[in-house]
Amino acid sequence: MNGKIVTELGTKINPEIDEIFYNGKKVQNQKEDFVYILLNKPIGVVTTAKDQFDRQTVLDLVKIPERIVPVGRLDMYTSGALILTNDGDFVYQWTHPKHEITKTYNATVKGIVTKQEIEMLEKGVKIEDYMTSPAKVKILKIDKEKSVSRIEITIHEGRNRQVRKMCEVIDKKVLALHRSKIGNITVKDLKLGTWRYLKKSEIEKYKM
Repeated sequence: MNGKIVTELGTKINPEIDEIFYNGKKVQNQKEDFVYILLNKPIGVVTTAKDQFDRQTVLDLVKIPERIVPVGRLDMYTSGALILTNDGDFVYQWTHPKHEITKTYNATVKGIVTKQEIEMLEKGVKIEDYMTSPAKVKILKIDKEKSVSRIEITIHEGRNRQVRKMCEVIDKKVLALHRSKIGNITVKDLKLGTWRYLKKSEIEKYKM
């Protein structure tokens, strides 16, 4: 250790500063440095590590030395907040339904959304073989002249294309969909296609 031969059992070391050699080879500290990244995904980019059709992927936008994976998914035609990391436990915790981490979407839909339709979405609607959990929904803007509405939907589930299917139940076609927040982590100050490292406070708040 540090150029000296250690023969005493139970000798303590500080892996941050001490150098340890065994049979002439340096023993490396195997602690992995985890990275946590927030990406504002643009439309047209797929949420996968490698695409069989050679389309642009989220990893093409976040080029770092570490091998990272997306936490959950956003479909190709949905933009917005996506977290990527190399912390497997973090991925499991964030995607497990029991933790009920909220996701907030801004949906632009064709037609005028009514108060009654908002109440339906808030109570939960039947999609295929399941009922959605209660959601938080509010109207952001209504353009009667163009017959277009913009609504904010907050859910904690993560089923495939769930927000689009919820809007279909109230007979509203989604024209554009953007995930603005995951929990309280927002992409408001991130341009589409850009990313940043999560702050320590953001990681600690949501690390179970």
